[in-house]
Amino acid sequence: MSIGVRRRMGVEERRQQLIGVALDLFSRRSPDEVSIDEIASAAGISRPLVYHYFPGKLSLYEAALKRASEDLASRFAEPHEGPLGGRLLRVMRRFFDFVDEHGPGFSALMRGGPAVSAEGAGSQDHVSATHALIDSVRQAAYEQMLSHLGVTEASPRLELVVRSWISLVESTALIWLDGRRIPRAELEVQLVHDFAALAAVSAGYDADMAELVRTMAKDEPADGPFADLVGRLIALGS
Repeated sequence: MSIGVRRRMGVEERRQQLIGVALDLFSRRSPDEVSIDEIASAAGISRPLVYHYFPGKLSLYEAALKRASEDLASRFAEPHEGPLGGRLLRVMRRFFDFVDEHGPGFSALMRGGPAVSAEGAGSQDHVSATHALIDSVRQAAYEQMLSHLGVTEASPRLELVVRSWISLVESTALIWLDGRRIPRAELEVQLVHDFAALAAVSAGYDADMAELVRTMAKDEPADGPFADLVGRLIALGS
């Protein structure tokens, strides 16, 4: 009978393992409820060894938030293939995959981070670092949207539409997590409709936005989400 030998990890490999373990725990419960002892146990190491790699839970939490923010930002990346409505729907599905899998962690990230007890929580540096991570996610989403719209420099109205929609996506996800009372698939489609509606309203005030909306609608199929929105609006007046 052979006896397994635990492989010794390098410094960076161990750090990444601890970040992954912490992120998994923070995704299932509020980070303030997760102890260093739990993280150490889940990683298969001692509590003092955790402190060898991270000064405290706050620093480990910030590292986990950074990984989560990078993962979340990547959910907005989508090949420039096919109609825009279908692309946005796929983005929303991946976004809500993340929200579904990392509920408490997503809430903590978007709300500026929880109070990580006895670790200098609420310090200006921590708050600033968390806000910077949130802003990086929002900026990545904004740039991806402009790319899908074929725009290199947004007009003031287009910037307002895109950034307003990103804020709407965030707030919708946070509200949905509080009870999940609306079917997730319906919200994903609704948010795609919301983007089209915001753009259409803005088009009524601006010729450039009107042209952009015409371009958006030109290649949309009859069974796509944008056409579905038109059908629903027509049905309201019948």
